[in-house]
Amino acid sequence: MKRTTKETGDTAEHITRSYLEGKGYKILDTNWRIGHLELDIVALDGEELVIVEVKSRKGSPFAHPTDALSEGKIKKIITAAEAWVLYHDWKKDTRFDLILVTLLGPGRFDLEHYDNAFNPTAT
Repeated sequence: MKRTTKETGDTAEHITRSYLEGKGYKILDTNWRIGHLELDIVALDGEELVIVEVKSRKGSPFAHPTDALSEGKIKKIITAAEAWVLYHDWKKDTRFDLILVTLLGPGRFDLEHYDNAFNPTAT
């Protein structure tokens, strides 16, 4: 049975949550929405807020991490993160991570984690 894009994304987000929790992150929100914007995972790494964008693929790995995010997508993530920060009155540091999950087969995957994948002031 062939996976849908949504099923692939849901599987990648589940893998990512487990990975982050295993590293000691505390998950605060998943699939947080405001209007048409969404944050995949919002977590705490110690005292630092981490906005995690999860990208998934089936089969061959990503050619390069930058291929996974367009400039427009980065702007949407930053806008959604600003809304989350305001809504929750967050006053401490925030960073943006990218996690790439390549699903290779049943129970098999590659995961690449990029801390500080992009800078919100660069857009």
